[in-house]
Amino acid sequence: MRREDVDPRFFGDQLAYHRAVVIEQPQRWLVVAGHEARDDEGGIAAVGDIRGQIRLTFQRLAETLDRAGFRLSDLVQIRIFSVDIDAVTANYDVVLDVPAEANCRPASLLAEVRALSDPRMLVEIEGLAAQ
Repeated sequence: MRREDVDPRFFGDQLAYHRAVVIEQPQRWLVVAGHEARDDEGGIAAVGDIRGQIRLTFQRLAETLDRAGFRLSDLVQIRIFSVDIDAVTANYDVVLDVPAEANCRPASLLAEVRALSDPRMLVEIEGLAAQ
């Protein structure tokens, strides 16, 4: 598989996202449903803590990818939905740092929604991975 990152955008001095990612001849695709900050018992964790929810959501996303034989760095697109876009942008360093640590460089979307499936959820992330 060959990957080409198109038109990278920076947030300060850090890569924030790519406008597009070209994938040539992938062998496998993984469509990843929305993930949220769930604890080991399945309850919403880090209630009221956007930073904690973002970190745990990426962790849960990475766990799902791993179970399917993928890595976080295989994500080519993520979509981040939040009920409080101001809180996410105020903590955007977490959104940048966690993927950067995994060499994850997806095209992305950040959108505010009126509600998520549980009122304690502040953020939900879904994605598309390719190998």
